[in-house]
Amino acid sequence: MNDSIKSTRGFSLIEILIAIVILSISLLGLAALMVTTTQNNSFGAHMSEATTFAQDMLERLRVSPWEKVVSGKDPLPIAGSTGINYDRNWVVSPNPISPNDTLRTVTITVKWNDKTDHSISVLSAIYK
Repeated sequence: MNDSIKSTRGFSLIEILIAIVILSISLLGLAALMVTTTQNNSFGAHMSEATTFAQDMLERLRVSPWEKVVSGKDPLPIAGSTGINYDRNWVVSPNPISPNDTLRTVTITVKWNDKTDHSISVLSAIYK
């Protein structure tokens, strides 16, 4: 009779403390994972926005008159929807394999800083 009463009494204090320690360690690991995931999502958003700004300039250059397809830089930083400012510049150079300047190489670089300096470059060619 004494054994049946002992088995229905529940958990000991040491068992509860061990379970709380294991749960705490698991939750701390999960919290660190959440911070990393949030940072990676933020970087992905900035990268997508910078790529969109580069693509936008490439499309502008493609529809510009041929004599206006020249190197340049935005006079002011571009304010992104994520709260980051982006600096964009583009370098247009004649393509050496193109006779009579009918093909130009365009490199568009977009730079930003979100606690660290980042940049993305898009390389393309424009045909007259």
